[in-house]
Amino acid sequence: MATERARSVLALRLAGAGLTAAMAAIHLRLWDTGYRDLATIGVLFLLNAIGGALLTLALLAAPTRYLAVPAALGALFTAGTLAGLVVSLTTGLFGFEESLDAELVLPTIVVESAGVVVLTVLALATARGFPRRATGG
Repeated sequence: MATERARSVLALRLAGAGLTAAMAAIHLRLWDTGYRDLATIGVLFLLNAIGGALLTLALLAAPTRYLAVPAALGALFTAGTLAGLVVSLTTGLFGFEESLDAELVLPTIVVESAGVVVLTVLALATARGFPRRATGG
């Protein structure tokens, strides 16, 4: 049973790290192909790429007993990124309005939505594994 749980956590860890890396790569590619010239948005895309890369490393390197922390941070970071995309698609963000027809928008929605789900499940699954203080009777 413990081996099955360990495999599940490993699968979630790898999927979460892969989705986080994909999100970072998408933002870096878009930054490199022209978003860098957009005021505020360009800097945010570069910071997203850097933050995503650091979170990917943390997800891969963290000991399982502390994995809930980078998983939760990754879920929040990815959800915030997805929310920013939704706002830019609907009302505009920092004077920039995105279009569903723009390069990588649909793959980004898929990657970030999946990332939020996987990282949230990983955070919840590993939070139970945190050491708990014994309660005396």
